[in-house]
Amino acid sequence: MDMNLLVALDALLETSSVTKAAERLHTSAPAMSRTLARLRRVLGDPLLVRAGRQLVPTPRALELRYEVGALVARGRALLVPRGAVDPAGLERSFSVQAGDMVLTELTAPLLSAVRAAAPRVTVRFLPDTLEGTAALRDGRVDLEVGVIDHTDPETTVQRVLGDRVIGVAAAGHPLSTGRVSVAAYAAAAHLSISRRGRAHGPIDERLALHGRTRRVVATVPNLAAALFAVRSGTLVCPAPAALTAETLPALGLRAFEIPLPLPEVAIGMAWHPRNTADPGHHWFRTLVRSTLTQRLTPP
Repeated sequence: MDMNLLVALDALLETSSVTKAAERLHTSAPAMSRTLARLRRVLGDPLLVRAGRQLVPTPRALELRYEVGALVARGRALLVPRGAVDPAGLERSFSVQAGDMVLTELTAPLLSAVRAAAPRVTVRFLPDTLEGTAALRDGRVDLEVGVIDHTDPETTVQRVLGDRVIGVAAAGHPLSTGRVSVAAYAAAAHLSISRRGRAHGPIDERLALHGRTRRVVATVPNLAAALFAVRSGTLVCPAPAALTAETLPALGLRAFEIPLPLPEVAIGMAWHPRNTADPGHHWFRTLVRSTLTQRLTPP
């Protein structure tokens, strides 16, 4: 079945004229006559018959007129690009996978914004233990937020903001007051943060340029665990400045400048390309982006 026949049939039934139907569909009258002949064969009915100088519909044509018109109108509506979504009427659930400190900063303001704009939207926060690309591809995760350490053609990654790396120590630690030298920093007892248990990283590479090494006494899988361990007073660890700006004072910790040029911590979002044009998903990730930007950008 050629679905274009429905469009032609709709025009013929609306106008009862081969010429006018051809004009409506921007084709020629002979082409429309051939289409009418084809419709007659498919439906087994003449559809339009001559009465004097005009064509009049058969009973079968009158029977089809409303149904065909409704089908064509529905088809055209399906092919019209969708406009912006109305959050107030959106009823949907979004699964968000985020790192521990991003989650700490994002949860309260995002939920407040969602409840104000879209009261029927549910947000499900998931731990960052799922395989990034696979979880996005399979639909288990709608949006990943944080340090995106995977790149894949099946994943769309968007940078939100950059954070700088600082050192963190307990209030009574020697590095927590005054200017820190490379030698003093290297001599401290370090805690490394790595989900894979890696002790070596950019800090060690920069220290090597100064001919120094550091002693990493332990590795922990996330930043929250590192900050609580640093409260013991003997260890130091690196941390993103903006993401920990409110957490450090609450835990009684102090920030200090690491005397090394370190790469920024890039905070981003990732999602599967099938959701890029979806109005609801676009609204939600725009809200997440604005929430993070307002929360983490210094005034």
